[in-house]
Amino acid sequence: MLLALGSNGSGQLGIGHGDDVSAPQTCSLPPPFEAAAHVRIAAGGNHTLVLGLSKPSSQDVPSSVLYASGDNSDGRCGGSPRRLNTFRHADLRTDNGTPLYDIKLCSATWEASIFVTPEDEVFSCGTGLKGELGLGEEVTQATAPQLISNFPPKDTRIVDLASSMGHTVAVLSNGDVYGWGQGRKGQLGHPAGICWEPRKIDGIGFKAVRAVCGRDFVYVVGSPDEGTHTTLGSDKWSVRSTAPDNIAGWKSVGASWHGVYVLLKSGKLIGWGRNDHGQMPPANTPLIEDFAAGSEHVLAKTKTGKLLAWGWGEHGNCGAPTAAGGDVADRWNEIEVEGEVVEVGAGCATSWIHVAES
Repeated sequence: MLLALGSNGSGQLGIGHGDDVSAPQTCSLPPPFEAAAHVRIAAGGNHTLVLGLSKPSSQDVPSSVLYASGDNSDGRCGGSPRRLNTFRHADLRTDNGTPLYDIKLCSATWEASIFVTPEDEVFSCGTGLKGELGLGEEVTQATAPQLISNFPPKDTRIVDLASSMGHTVAVLSNGDVYGWGQGRKGQLGHPAGICWEPRKIDGIGFKAVRAVCGRDFVYVVGSPDEGTHTTLGSDKWSVRSTAPDNIAGWKSVGASWHGVYVLLKSGKLIGWGRNDHGQMPPANTPLIEDFAAGSEHVLAKTKTGKLLAWGWGEHGNCGAPTAAGGDVADRWNEIEVEGEVVEVGAGCATSWIHVAES
């Protein structure tokens, strides 16, 4: 079961209407979502992709199934352009009608969607005025998924994919990182500016294994044993200059629009960057099992199974109560849900909770 709360003006929560909610609501997801052992949430400005990865023992179901809800006026959710208030199977077909049956990775910019197939073909659709589609110079719209040609390079595979408002990065099996979209702050390497198609980001200095995107930066990490990491792009809110020297023992990483978060294997969650809404982990935060960073908030599952939220919660994405400006600062809200929390997700003022079926 998938629950959601937060911003919902375009139906991006997939709960059947277009009102914001501050308590978890059950998303409408058609079968075979029940077979999903894990989910990947990719949330754009007004649309959401939910990638369900099935249990290894599942029979007669695809290894993955992709759902979409929200603004689909430009085809960013696949199928006929229209607003979606509930999740439906993303009918991904290329412009010649060929269906994309299986997806292994997905991400979303503000108005576009990016998909990677098990064969490591990369497709994009929607709107991208600053190269977000990666389809070549001046290609700003694709109402059906279009193949990003000549990518990835021969004999490499895509092992991680991440996007923020205006740019996307892909980590390859050889440790290289490629990016496309808005790169005016140097987040996609140099020369700074728009990258209309995937370009290798030089100068990282180690083999990358994961990457996440802030609004104007890219955060790249190497092996957990080595703890190497680097930030490219804007240093606004000191996302580069206040980073620790090493993050050895990291378990997971995330980024908000203006902050970086690292979950260590010990369960300690650390962060640096913007904190004017209380986005950084509050003092005495308990040990964390899983977390997700949204635009300016965090949703976290503790090692004891509790669900916490803090940061900018104006749209209800941090639950209740909030301060007058919508913040949950220097503390957290405990979000009540029935059932065992499997994993969490977060997007643009949205929060997502995957709960095990009882």
